[in-house]
Amino acid sequence: MDQAPGSSDQPHAAPGLPSCYRHPGRETGISCTRCERPICPECMVSASVGFQCQECVRTGSGTGHAPSASRPRTITGGAVASGDPQLLTKILIGINLAAFLVQMAVGDQFTEAYELLGRAFVPSLGDVQGVAEGQSYRLLTAMFLHGSVMHIAFNMLSLWWVGGPLEAALGRVRYIALYLISGLAGSALAYWLAAPNQPSVGASGAIFGLFGAMAVLMRRLNYDIRPVIGLLVVNLIFTFVPWFGISWQAHVGGLIAGTVVAFGMVHAPRERRTLVQVGTCALVLLAIIVTVVLRTQSLT
Repeated sequence: MDQAPGSSDQPHAAPGLPSCYRHPGRETGISCTRCERPICPECMVSASVGFQCQECVRTGSGTGHAPSASRPRTITGGAVASGDPQLLTKILIGINLAAFLVQMAVGDQFTEAYELLGRAFVPSLGDVQGVAEGQSYRLLTAMFLHGSVMHIAFNMLSLWWVGGPLEAALGRVRYIALYLISGLAGSALAYWLAAPNQPSVGASGAIFGLFGAMAVLMRRLNYDIRPVIGLLVVNLIFTFVPWFGISWQAHVGGLIAGTVVAFGMVHAPRERRTLVQVGTCALVLLAIIVTVVLRTQSLT
C-alpha cells in the first residue's frame, strides 16, 4: 500500500558458518540431527528432536520406519510440499500482475471500484462508496492492486525475495494464512486511522508481515537478524516520510500482525502446535474484525 516499498534479501547467517549442502551460497547454523549435514530453512524438516535433511526423511533413516511411513514436516509442523517449494509465492505474484494488467486495460474505474476506501463519493461510480458502505471486500481486493509500474515492481521483487524462503520454511497452508492475515491487518489499520476519503492500494501490508515473520524465524533458528532489522528500519523511515504518500498504517498493521502470527507458528509447543497456531491466527483475525466494525460504526 506504499508507493515506494523497500526490498528484502535472503536470510544471512553470521560469517564463518557452513553452507547448506543443497544451497552452497546459504550459510546456516543448523545441521541434520541424523547425518549432520548443514541445512537451511528450505531444506530442514522438523523431527522428534531437532531437524533433519530431506534425504534422511525421505529414506526413513531418521525414524527407523520405511520411507512411506515418514511424514516430512517443516519447522512449524506443516507438510513439506512436493514439487516447487515457491509455488504459492509465484501464484501470488501472478495474481498481482494480472490485476495490474486489468487496471491498465480498464482504467481508473476498475481501481476505484476495488481500492481500499473508507467512505467517500466517487464520481466515476456515481455514488458514495467504501468499506463503511458495506463493501468489506475492499479490505482484500486492495491488497492486489497497485498505483504504478514502479510500485508493483518493488512489491513483487520484495515478495519474491522474502516469500520463497518463508513458504518453504513454514509450509504452504501457514504461509498463505500469514500473508492474507498480514494484508488484512494492514487494510484494517489503514481503514481505522486514515481519512475515510483517502484511497489506498498495494501488497505492502502483507509483505511487511512477511518481513516481521522472517525476523521471527531467523531468531528462532539463531541466525543473525541484524540484516532484517536494518532493512525494516530503513523501510519504516521511508514509510513515514510525508512526501512519498505512503500508507504507514498499512505497513505498521501488516508488520504487527505478521510478527504475532509468525511467533505463534514458530514457537508453538509441539504437543499443542495446531491449537496454538490456529488460536493465534483466530485472535488476530478477531482483532481485525473488531477494528473494522468499530470504524464502520463511527462513520455511519
